[in-house]
Amino acid sequence: MNKSIQKSLRILFFLSLGIIILWWLYKDQNPEELLHILKKDVGYGWILLSLLMGLLSHISRTIRWQMLIEPIEKRPGTINTFLAVMIGYLANLAIPRMGEISRCGVLSKYEDISFSRLVGTVVTERVLDIIMLLLSLGLMIALQYNVFSDFVNNKMDFSGLSAFFSSWWFGLIVLFLLTAFFVFRKNILASQMYFKLKGLWQKFKEGLFSYKNVKNKPLFLLHTLLIYILYFLMIYVCFFGFPFTKDLGMGAGLAVFVLGSFGMVAPVQGGIGPYHFMVISTLLFFGVKAPQAAAFALLVHGSLNGMIVVTGLLSLVAIPLVNKNE
Repeated sequence: MNKSIQKSLRILFFLSLGIIILWWLYKDQNPEELLHILKKDVGYGWILLSLLMGLLSHISRTIRWQMLIEPIEKRPGTINTFLAVMIGYLANLAIPRMGEISRCGVLSKYEDISFSRLVGTVVTERVLDIIMLLLSLGLMIALQYNVFSDFVNNKMDFSGLSAFFSSWWFGLIVLFLLTAFFVFRKNILASQMYFKLKGLWQKFKEGLFSYKNVKNKPLFLLHTLLIYILYFLMIYVCFFGFPFTKDLGMGAGLAVFVLGSFGMVAPVQGGIGPYHFMVISTLLFFGVKAPQAAAFALLVHGSLNGMIVVTGLLSLVAIPLVNKNE
C-alpha cells in the first residue's frame, strides 16, 4: 500500500471517528429543544463580536508571521500574508495539518520567498503555540485550583491506582523496562522511531530559539500574547450570548477555551467531535445542562468554522486578483 493511500485512509479514519463522536454526543438530544435554544436563547450580537475577535487574532498572527519571515529574506506584504494565513486555515478544514504547508506554498508563490524557509518559520509558530497553550493550561489550573481539587477529592477514586504504584508489581515492571533498555539500547538508538523523535526535538529547539533574529522582540512577544488573549475572548464573549453561561465567570471561560483547544488539536477536520466533546464536558462540569451545553458547542464551533470557510474562500478568490499585475 503506497503512502498516498495510507494517508487518505488515515484522514478518513479520523474524520469517521470525529463524526461518530459527534453522533454519540447528539443522538439523545431533542432536536426541537436545541432549535428552541438557538432561536430564542442566543444573543447573536455576542456571536458576531466573537467572530470579530477571531478575525483580529488572525490579523495579529499575520503580523507576527511577517516578523518571523523578515530576517530570513524580506518582509512580505501584509495583504498577501493575511490571505495566505486564511487559505491555510481553510486547508486545515479539508485536511488536518495541510494548512501549514498550504499557506507557505501560497506566500512562496506570490512573494517569491523560499518555501523551505517559510516552513521553518511555521515550525517556530507551532512551538510558540504549544508553549502558550501549556501556559494557558497552567493558568486555568491555578485560577480554578479549588474547583478541580474538590472534584478530584470528592468525585474521583485513586485508591486502586495508588495501590498499584505501591505494589511489588509496579517495581517489577520498572525493573523489567530498565533492563530491556540497557540490553537493547543499541537497537533502540539505531531505530527509525528514535531518529524521528530526535528530529522532532531538534526542530522544537530550532523553532524555540529562531525568534532571536526577530528585529522587534517586544512587539513579537506582544503579538504572541495578544493572539491567545483574542482566542480566549473569542470563546468568552460567547458566554454572554447565552443565559445559562453569562454568569459562569472568566475561570469557566478559560477552562472551555483551553480544553476546547485540546479538542481542536485532534487530527480531525475542524476538530469535529473532539471539540464538541471537550466543550460539552467542561460546561457540564460547571453545572450547565446537557442540551444547553450541546447547543453552545454546536453554535460556537459552527460560527467560528463558518467564518474560516467564508474568509478562506474569499482569500482564494482575492489573492490572484490582488497580484494580477505580478
